[in-house]
Amino acid sequence: MAIGLYFNHESDEKDKILLNEVSTQPKVDYDLGESDSDASSGLEKPNEGLISLLGKPSNEVINLYGKPLRVDPSLYGYEWWIYPINYQKYIQAGIKDNKIVTIYATGSEAPIMPFKIGQPVAEIYSSNIFDSTINLEYNNSSYKFELSEDDLNTRPLVLIGDIYAQLYLDKFSGTLSSIRLIDAETLIKQHPYEMVYRGELLESDEDSIVNEEEVERGKERQIFDITNVFRIRNKLNPLEWDEQTAQVALAHSKDMYDSQQFSHISEEFGDLAARLEAGNVFYQMAGENIAANYMDAPAVVEGWLNSKGHRESLLNEHFTHLGVGVFKKHYTQNFIEKWQE
Repeated sequence: MAIGLYFNHESDEKDKILLNEVSTQPKVDYDLGESDSDASSGLEKPNEGLISLLGKPSNEVINLYGKPLRVDPSLYGYEWWIYPINYQKYIQAGIKDNKIVTIYATGSEAPIMPFKIGQPVAEIYSSNIFDSTINLEYNNSSYKFELSEDDLNTRPLVLIGDIYAQLYLDKFSGTLSSIRLIDAETLIKQHPYEMVYRGELLESDEDSIVNEEEVERGKERQIFDITNVFRIRNKLNPLEWDEQTAQVALAHSKDMYDSQQFSHISEEFGDLAARLEAGNVFYQMAGENIAANYMDAPAVVEGWLNSKGHRESLLNEHFTHLGVGVFKKHYTQNFIEKWQE
């Protein structure tokens, strides 16, 4: 997985940062021992809040929050029910076969007991033990996730009852940024960390029949929503969507995929300034974040938030509009300060 930064008003090659957060192909380990982790070794599952919804029928989330604002498809066999209730409570519920299999939540009012968005990282670490190795048994197969030091510092995994919680930590503010709740089957299929297994490898459903263009458009709107949640959290004005800028962003994501060149500068279409000019976008200042191979919108925005240069784009007080373009797991955010006559 890779991400990079470009500001067209002060570009510098040193600002281009490459990150390797993507999971690799799972490896078979015939000597993998029996799991030494079970539900008893994790935290107690609360009877209220979002964590209590995992595994329950989808109408449970409707009873609490009503019908979703929209439903976005995913590449992983579930649909994302989008609940941007307000900037203090943003929820994406993953629904498969009328069952809640995963939830992503952020915002200061998101009910994620026993944790809380904005909770100091030091407090979380003082009351929880995060292991670099997570073992689990599922359908007579054994799986082991191996977390790197960076994983432990930015997205550790903890067992809460029979549910896994991936905690996205904001290393700059030293607080809990958001949480991803996930059942065992979905965790194995997505394997967001290095994974070895013995037995059956569960497939991820990425080859299921799905309109990939609809998935990409959904990711774009999710990235836009989550970006604004983070801006409000940092006492900044939310950005407005700009369709012309979004088309420029989409064209760059497609160009990176087609050319297999991960860069802010396209050999065919030039740098951000040239691309915005060709797209008839008028602006006073502009910036760009790019990424590749992140599995979904929450993951990529959290990745940008934890990278200094990309964070500066996300939280730049001068930007007024945003366009997002996603093409086959290539992501581009184009920020602009709209031209004022």
